[in-house]
Amino acid sequence: MSAKITTPFGQAVPPAPRHAVTVHMGPEWANAVKFGADSASVVAKFKNTYPRTRPHRDIAQLSEAALKHIDSTNSACLLFPSLQSAKQCVGYATSRKRDDGTDKKPLNPEELTIRAFVAKDPFLAVIFPAEKYRTVAGFWSTVGVGITSRFAEANLAHLDKLREVSLEQAETDRTIFESPGHETLRQRILALINRAPLHPDQPLKVAANDIYLYQSGMASIYKPHTYMLDHYQGASVLFGMAFMDTIVTLEQFGTESKFFGSASDEDIRELEAYLRDARVTGRKVQAIWVEFPANPLLKCPDIAQLRRLATEYDVVLGIDDTIGSWANIDVIEMADILVTSITKSFNGYADAIGGTAILNPTSPKYNELKPLFDARYVPEVHTDDAETIERNSRDYLARSAKLNSNASAVVEYLHSRAQDPNSSVSRVYYPSVNPSADNYRRFMRPEMPDFAPGYGCVFSVELNDLETARVFYDNLNVHKSVHLGAPFTLAFAYTLCAYQKRLDWAAQFGLKPTQIRISVGLEDTGTLVEDFRVAVEAADKAKNTASE
Repeated sequence: MSAKITTPFGQAVPPAPRHAVTVHMGPEWANAVKFGADSASVVAKFKNTYPRTRPHRDIAQLSEAALKHIDSTNSACLLFPSLQSAKQCVGYATSRKRDDGTDKKPLNPEELTIRAFVAKDPFLAVIFPAEKYRTVAGFWSTVGVGITSRFAEANLAHLDKLREVSLEQAETDRTIFESPGHETLRQRILALINRAPLHPDQPLKVAANDIYLYQSGMASIYKPHTYMLDHYQGASVLFGMAFMDTIVTLEQFGTESKFFGSASDEDIRELEAYLRDARVTGRKVQAIWVEFPANPLLKCPDIAQLRRLATEYDVVLGIDDTIGSWANIDVIEMADILVTSITKSFNGYADAIGGTAILNPTSPKYNELKPLFDARYVPEVHTDDAETIERNSRDYLARSAKLNSNASAVVEYLHSRAQDPNSSVSRVYYPSVNPSADNYRRFMRPEMPDFAPGYGCVFSVELNDLETARVFYDNLNVHKSVHLGAPFTLAFAYTLCAYQKRLDWAAQFGLKPTQIRISVGLEDTGTLVEDFRVAVEAADKAKNTASE
């Protein structure tokens, strides 16, 4: 059994560098319940948190310096690396969709201003009344296009040079967003996309300039979504369950979104009917988005069928392969746009955020998408972030092999317990044991001398009831945090935290509060399995005691 977790509540998970993207939510199930009931009050107590959840302390300090520089009292601001993102923030804050029917209302346009500053690098500040922060901050936390903590750190070292500049001047010097580090990062990604292809006799010919870099995984969905909205002005479809902010993004930005959350054969038929009706009535459907595998139950939708429908109805197919990861699966042939959060297993050290969108040059939409992306794409990844992710990703394949083997070992143990009717473990969700396993295996890369593909680092385990889930969670000696692909194992009560106020809605898609999502780390395999055995046996004891 591993050493007892001693990280205090709200602190960064070790090794806790300055730019950690993880936070320990505390060992007790009660903390997850509190988070689901009122996440804002819990996050307010965190000393560290995921950068999109709340601006990093360095970003907050740079924001304060900018406001102080212009003597803007009673104001708040959010910082962005481009005028494009700053304007999108203003559009979000003033949209009628900000009216939630209770205490949130859209801001009036005159309540927001965009001003530009330079310390070491140029940046844009969206300034607004401090009392309206909760409304505007939704943009920051959802789509992830603000400046990063490394951007802020670089500029805090030059506060003595802080000055206001014109918006035009801030947009002219963008060398920090295109550097040799960016190009090296693109070349690494390109090599991984092209290694061990499913069809080596049919090379995709992806070029480095087909790889677009973004500040976060969510930005790699949001930005292409906005490009297509500007061009097609159409509806967006989300097929299958996905990370919560993907659902929110497609709902909040654009005129229409459609959600097929079960990703079943029946959903395929309903999607086809939806597309057929849109064609008949003249409504434009611009994109179908899908996660492969999907968060948090690791279901693998039939992306071959989605490809067929996308082609037949002239719709863009965007596939998010973050959980499967480039090392294990090759799905770009199915996609028009392949999006990936490189914050996760690619970066691997939970200390930097980023995302990519890659265009498939053989897709039927490439000749439309390529000029669209090139016209609207604004580089926003700071050179310090690009260099960090490039450096961290050098051992990506070796880490992926360990993550795969650790997850498979723990899943094998838990799956065996689920076969016992007396066990507290009801079910395990993982691509290898899910009913959709064949959909995943169809796109696994061939084994090569340097790497054998696997099923990724994420699974979910379902306990018998809330009490056994609580006991399992409380006795599981790992950090409790929302993240995946880190060097350490993380447990997250996904449904309880994300959908506690919408449990009936979540249940129709198979999500239950008794499920706990696990992202395994790089620990010793035997020790990790033993940690789970201890938690399961405690939950089994609780179940047996309750039945006596």
